[in-house]
Amino acid sequence: MKFSGIRYLAEQGMENIAKNRMMAFASFCVLLVSLLLVGSSVLAYENISSMVGGVEAQNEIIVYMNEDVSEELLSETEMLIKNIPNITQVQFCSKEEEYLALKERMAEYDVLFDALGDDNPLVDSFRIKIADITQMNKTIAQIQQIENIMRINAPYEFVSFLTQLRTILTWVMGALISAMIIVSMVIISNTTKTSVYARREEIQIMKYVGATDAFIRVPFFIEGMITGFLAGCGALVVTWLVYDALVKMIENQVTLLNIIGIGSIIEFDTIYVNTALAYVLGGALIGAVGSAFSTRRYINV
Repeated sequence: MKFSGIRYLAEQGMENIAKNRMMAFASFCVLLVSLLLVGSSVLAYENISSMVGGVEAQNEIIVYMNEDVSEELLSETEMLIKNIPNITQVQFCSKEEEYLALKERMAEYDVLFDALGDDNPLVDSFRIKIADITQMNKTIAQIQQIENIMRINAPYEFVSFLTQLRTILTWVMGALISAMIIVSMVIISNTTKTSVYARREEIQIMKYVGATDAFIRVPFFIEGMITGFLAGCGALVVTWLVYDALVKMIENQVTLLNIIGIGSIIEFDTIYVNTALAYVLGGALIGAVGSAFSTRRYINV
């Protein structure tokens, strides 16, 4: 097809929007709402996963060493722990530093500490963070094979709860997102069919006078693509404004932030590009394909 023909069909597609403003506006609204439903569901899932991950990151395993372990053995133990695959951070805590910190936290019990004198009841320890909490039992089993370890403290019950919570959230949010996509596609399909049905006579006349299927479909394809593109832009703006408002509201809740961690909230600036591409490209693709396929029934005359 020549460039002039492509230009003509593109102009026809844009003219169709102007001629059928009400149907185009209806398609725009349906696409906008559908994109918002799916987009908000995905963003909610990503933030919930991030919050759960933020809580996971606050978990630590504490490894207590035997008494009177030499500095050489402590350094060797630290290296052995760091070499375990699932471990991301190892912090050595000397018993002297821990004892001083304990005295500061319990300043009201200075009489008790005076009675202890120079005796330090604590032992050297390591604070360990792991990458995957679902592998905690396996990681602890590997740590236990190291010599000179007295005991290991780990939040087994809390880790089990978080693991179950992540699994439930994945299934629930996955089902919700899938349902939103299906509902959106059905609504978009019905709206597009209604829009095309209103112009069925025009399509059939073009077919009778010898217009090819491609010649008939391209203007509808372009019309749907433009409508979807605009709906994607609208969904992006609405999501941006609402998302920022929600983030500011959450940031004012100090207690909530202490629980989930401020770093667990995904800033919109960090996902702006991906969100914009998903909305704009998704809207344009759905609008274009939906419009083109809805003409099939009226082309086959």
